[in-house]
Amino acid sequence: MRILISNDDGYEAKGIKQLAKSLSEIAEVIVVAPNKNKSAASSSLTLGKPLKPIQIDKNIYAIDATPSDCVHLALCGFIKESIDLVVTGINFGANLGDDVIYSGTVAGAIEGRFLGLPSIAISLASWECKHFETAGAVAKSLVTQIDKAPLSYNTIINVNVPDIALNEIKGIKSTRLGNRHKSEPSIQDEKDPSLYWIGENGKEADNGEGTDFHAISNNYVSVTPLQIDLTKYSEVKQVSDWLQKLDY
Repeated sequence: MRILISNDDGYEAKGIKQLAKSLSEIAEVIVVAPNKNKSAASSSLTLGKPLKPIQIDKNIYAIDATPSDCVHLALCGFIKESIDLVVTGINFGANLGDDVIYSGTVAGAIEGRFLGLPSIAISLASWECKHFETAGAVAKSLVTQIDKAPLSYNTIINVNVPDIALNEIKGIKSTRLGNRHKSEPSIQDEKDPSLYWIGENGKEADNGEGTDFHAISNNYVSVTPLQIDLTKYSEVKQVSDWLQKLDY
């Protein structure tokens, strides 16, 4: 098996190094990742300039680009060898609930799925991130399983791992995304009031049993299947009826 690894924290991040180390025990890994932190890049692609991969070491490349750029470039001609699986992470910090909309790590996995490969995004659910090796072990186990029993073609797996020792993990749960309250207000810069900082994520709103939030808070690994199709099918007829009443 040959695995493409990327992230949004940059190729030098501790998480991606641990991920490459863990997965190299069961597969050949190729790292193509941003040359610096690109967190919250979502699924943006760079269209206004060419991209230049820089080889850092054997099978390790850095690009001044977004995570989606890195995966897209790797799978669309830059990497000549065939790739079997895309794994992104290990992200520094959780990607729970609404976070997946903004996450560059999740976006890299989505790009892999857009391009026809099974994809996994994995995050360590903490801002301290002391136990990357735990997330690495979980990633290794999941990759082994997905190799044995592939998921449906349009599924992305979003994984969050508690920041605790592996022997303290209570288990692995299949979950749905929870959601948050709206974001905290933007903050004016103290030195230059004309500048603003984006506010912090909102607090947990839907975090009941069955959600990714609930699993993490109870020391379970959260595994959430995501889909690319954002169509809200239950509303298609209602919108159609609404459109018929338009006066134009």
